[in-house]
Amino acid sequence: MNRLPPPETVCLALTGASGLPYGLRLLECLLAADCRVQLLYSQAAQIVARQELDLELPSRPAEARAALLARLGLAEARLDVYGREEWFAPMASGSNPPDAMVICPCTMGTLAAVAAGLSDNLIARAADVALKEGRKLILVPRETPFSIIHLENMLRLARAGAVILPPNPGFYQHPQSIAELVDFVVARILDQLGVPHRLQARWGEPA
Repeated sequence: MNRLPPPETVCLALTGASGLPYGLRLLECLLAADCRVQLLYSQAAQIVARQELDLELPSRPAEARAALLARLGLAEARLDVYGREEWFAPMASGSNPPDAMVICPCTMGTLAAVAAGLSDNLIARAADVALKEGRKLILVPRETPFSIIHLENMLRLARAGAVILPPNPGFYQHPQSIAELVDFVVARILDQLGVPHRLQARWGEPA
């Protein structure tokens, strides 16, 4: 059972690590839960979306929004898409932060930028705002193996209050598809956000 109040607004950032299926499924679940999603995506995420999902993610926010809604089979949703240099976007300022932010998937470069406080793009700035305003920040780093630099950056962020949630699916539920493996990870992210879901039976509950 979720103990946290569900967030009204979630900033979701997609970066160029492998693992875009996690990000797209998370977006779908957040919209289904009637969260307002503020979506950011890097140029590398556009390349990975094409490679992993056969999804063309246009550079223009309005076109990207239309492509995502079409992919999810939605006519309309509480989805706001922002450009990489849209510095007047709400999540760029501590005066109007989202309730929570998730970077999924998160590259090691993005993780390092956030750990160092380098707000040189909108994704890193939004994460910096989330940390300084005491909002939930979840990073889903997709890399293996982790170097000492990666681990030290994660430790620094964890000490600052961020949640480090590597996309490591469990197998005790005997998954039968890649979709079920994706849902396992997305369920853990939703739990951290306090967003109710029924993606999988919980430990100790009947399937």
